[in-house]
Amino acid sequence: MKKSKYHLLIISLFTSFFLLACQTENPTSTEYSDILSKYGGGNGNGGGTTYELSQEERDGLIHMRIEEKLARDVYIVMGELWNHKVFLNIQLSEQKHMEAVKRLLDKYSVPDPLTTDSVGVFPDTQFQLLYDQYILQGSQSLNEALLVGKAIEELDIADLTFQLTFVDNPDIIRVYQNLKAASENHLAAFIKCLNVPTAE
Repeated sequence: MKKSKYHLLIISLFTSFFLLACQTENPTSTEYSDILSKYGGGNGNGGGTTYELSQEERDGLIHMRIEEKLARDVYIVMGELWNHKVFLNIQLSEQKHMEAVKRLLDKYSVPDPLTTDSVGVFPDTQFQLLYDQYILQGSQSLNEALLVGKAIEELDIADLTFQLTFVDNPDIIRVYQNLKAASENHLAAFIKCLNVPTAE
């Protein structure tokens, strides 16, 4: 699908923001949230039209809702553990991603798979195991924590890319495209930080 001028603007703004993630001492989450709000960066509202969802689209929304929580929760723990600005910045972004998918779930009357917002608690065994593995790895050193962030964003991009191969609902396509663009910039931020010497 052709990207709109707004989608291109989002990517440009995200790129500028996250390339500064390892140079800025204070999180700029307010600025990032304003970008999402102003340009519809995965806000999940989808306008007033409702389309019938396929079972695959319903399952995909459920999967991505849990996966965005996985990213947020890991980054919360890593941020508290290492006090590194890339985790402090991106965890707030992941919260916005969770909310975007939740709005789609609500719009299409799909039950939310998350029964609690508690950090580190997941309804799916596979995600629980992933979380535990990521926390174990990321607790070893800051470098390992950054590698965990890189792995999570690569997983997110791969899953969103797969979802976009069969989703035809325009609401979901728009949100997934924006989430994927954001994850690509998160990935760039982690790679940039991995290339910067760290004092642990």
